[in-house]
Amino acid sequence: MSFRATFATAVRVLNQLRRDPRTLALLLFVPVLLVFLLEQLFADRRVIFQQIGGPLLGLFPLIAMFLVTSITMLRERVSGTLERLMALPLAKLDILAGYAIAFGFVAALQAILVSIVAFGFLGLDTQGPSWAVVLLAVSNAILGMSLGLFVSAFARTEFQAIQFMPAFILPQILLCGLFTPRSQMAGWMRGVSDALPFTYAYDALHRATKLGVFDERFALDLSVTIGVTVLALALGASTLRRRTG
Repeated sequence: MSFRATFATAVRVLNQLRRDPRTLALLLFVPVLLVFLLEQLFADRRVIFQQIGGPLLGLFPLIAMFLVTSITMLRERVSGTLERLMALPLAKLDILAGYAIAFGFVAALQAILVSIVAFGFLGLDTQGPSWAVVLLAVSNAILGMSLGLFVSAFARTEFQAIQFMPAFILPQILLCGLFTPRSQMAGWMRGVSDALPFTYAYDALHRATKLGVFDERFALDLSVTIGVTVLALALGASTLRRRTG
C-alpha cells in the first residue's frame, strides 16, 4: 500500500465531487434542511425536538452518506473508472482507501455542519457534551459511507442502488429503537435488531444525548460501529477484481 497512490486517489475523488454541485448540495445541506424541518415541525413542542433531535442528528448524515456514496461508487464501476484504476500498478487497498478518505472527509464536514446548525442555531440541548454528539455523528456518517461503498458492488444501475435504501436502510431505522424501545419489541425482532449496525449507532447516540452516560454499553456500541465500518471497507475491497485478459 502506497501513501502517495492513496492520496492521489482521494484528491481525484474530491475534485470530482467538487465539480458536481448537486451531489455536494445533497451531502452538505440536505441533512441541515432535515434537522431544520424537524425543529420547525415541533416548534410548539420543544420537548419532542429535544428528545429525538439528538439521535436523528447522527442518523441523517449516515443515511445521506450511504445514498450518495453507493451511487457515486456505482458510477465509477459502470463508467469503467475503477477498471482503469485496477489496470494500473495500484494495490486494491490504495484505491479503496483513497475513496474512503475522500468520502470520510466529506462525511466529517457534513456531520460537523449539521451539528453546528442544530446546537448553535436551533437550540438543541443534550444531556451529554455536544462534542461527543458531533463525534458520534461523524462516526455514523463514516459508517454510512463504508456501507455505501460495499453495497455498490451489488447494483448494476443507479435505480438499483437507490433500492437499497428501502431494502437495507429503512428496516434498520425501524428496528434500531428510534420509534419503539427495543425492550418492547417481539423477541424475534430484538434478535434481528441485535445483528444490525444501526442499532448500535442509535444506542450510542441515545446514551450520549438523552442519558449522558458513557458506560461499558456505550463502549460496546462504539466498538461495533467502528468494527462494522472496517469490515464493510474490507468487504468492499474484496469486490474489486483485476482483469487478467
